[in-house]
Amino acid sequence: MVKRIIAIGGGEIKNKTTLKIDEYIANLAKVHAGEKRANALFIGTASHDSMPYFNSFRKTYTSVFDIKAEVALMVYGEMSVEKIAGKIDVADCIYVGGGDTVFMLDKWKEWGVDKMLIDAYNQGKIICGLSAGAICWFTDMYTDYEIMRGESSDYVLRKGMGVLDGAMCPHFNEREEDFKTALSNGQLAGAYCVENDCAIEFVDGKFNKVISAGGKAYYMEKTENGISKREL
Repeated sequence: MVKRIIAIGGGEIKNKTTLKIDEYIANLAKVHAGEKRANALFIGTASHDSMPYFNSFRKTYTSVFDIKAEVALMVYGEMSVEKIAGKIDVADCIYVGGGDTVFMLDKWKEWGVDKMLIDAYNQGKIICGLSAGAICWFTDMYTDYEIMRGESSDYVLRKGMGVLDGAMCPHFNEREEDFKTALSNGQLAGAYCVENDCAIEFVDGKFNKVISAGGKAYYMEKTENGISKREL
């Protein structure tokens, strides 16, 4: 069973800036579905279940790629745990949207959805996500959690789900200088750094390739000679 995660650094699905990446994901979902119509589940917990966000997702995945789009809602109590579990069970692809990563992970843990998603990954469902939905799978996340809350002007490291080893910095074209400082200060040894409109794919837990809709991806690490930046 091939296990796959596609981590998107950022971009605007509403404006179709990630369309080339979405096409790649949609094709994988169709292969997973076989002869039936593919089903993609959108999880927008990080955006507090924003329905406009889901509608943008649906306009791309259904209108452009003819994939049935479903949504899992757990912020305001519209759905039961059992209903969400059923949606995960029938999904070929699970897409996690961006927003508040820590809020999302706390809510998933509260509902037991974190374990459901790890099970879905282990079953070979296509797992993908953007920004918060990308970094959450890693051991460490470089996140704007405290900035979003007005608690600090600094990005911080938080622990992710640990499905993928290492760390990830999204929106790298906007955060490069801050991230260099984090490396210099020894906050972490290195990380995958992904710009907007770019994604990195992991197969069976290992980096496989870059899927670009215009952006680039790098691996940055602190070495004896300074900071190394290698394009992937």
